[in-house]
Amino acid sequence: MGKVIAIANQKGGVGKTTTAINLAACLAVLEKRVLIIDSDPQGNASSGVGVIIEEEDNTLYDCLVNEVDPNEAIVKTETPNLSILPANGDLVGAEIELVTRFRREYVMKDLIDKIKDDYDYVFIDCLPSLGIVTVNAMTAADAVLIPCQCEFFALEGLSQLQETIAIIKKQLNPKLEVEGILLSMYDARLRLANIVVNEVRENMEEYVFNTIIHRNARISEAPNLRLPVIMYDTTGKGSVNFLNLAKEFLKKNKDTLRGSHVKGKPSEKVRD
Repeated sequence: MGKVIAIANQKGGVGKTTTAINLAACLAVLEKRVLIIDSDPQGNASSGVGVIIEEEDNTLYDCLVNEVDPNEAIVKTETPNLSILPANGDLVGAEIELVTRFRREYVMKDLIDKIKDDYDYVFIDCLPSLGIVTVNAMTAADAVLIPCQCEFFALEGLSQLQETIAIIKKQLNPKLEVEGILLSMYDARLRLANIVVNEVRENMEEYVFNTIIHRNARISEAPNLRLPVIMYDTTGKGSVNFLNLAKEFLKKNKDTLRGSHVKGKPSEKVRD
């Protein structure tokens, strides 16, 4: 049975979609069967793995609102073992159309329950707002992975999200846990970035991943090519960061590493 992880933070611009795409792709390279569910109407996770959304007949909106079988909407990507359930602008309408639905908070859970046994991990890329679709994502998830930008205001968003998780756990999803806090967009040259890292680790040590995602040009360039960074620049620093995160993630989940053969041995060779 696949584990479902919502990638969420109520603050925008902290790297949720970047994390969803690249962590999922690295796990896929390590021979795990992975599905991304794009629950953002902008569809950035969809385009970031190569989906041309205009060419797809069905999206997450159709599955949530029109009860289309999710298997009819899932798209295999060029990254082996990685698939995506894409999204487009229609998903904005789901915020309104699900309001009157019976058990409206559980619509996505019912959808995911039909397919999660086909995957080792299912990642839901969430909106920064706490609407009905994001509530659905957290209700469906086993855990929440929280990207946290290494800037001061990101700490405020982290505190707000913890409160939200506590509410959803109490009222809708008692099993919901925090998968971990991922420090991202880190620049070692900035004093403030180091202060944020130290503060987060000091206050939430048990949740923070050891791996930190550094600011990196290749990570920023990869979406323009509709590729995860591991498929664009295999031995670069960005790929190494996310491969290390994937391995730490698997260790945390007591999962075995089936495919440790990655071209160029990026854990040993790093270049900017």
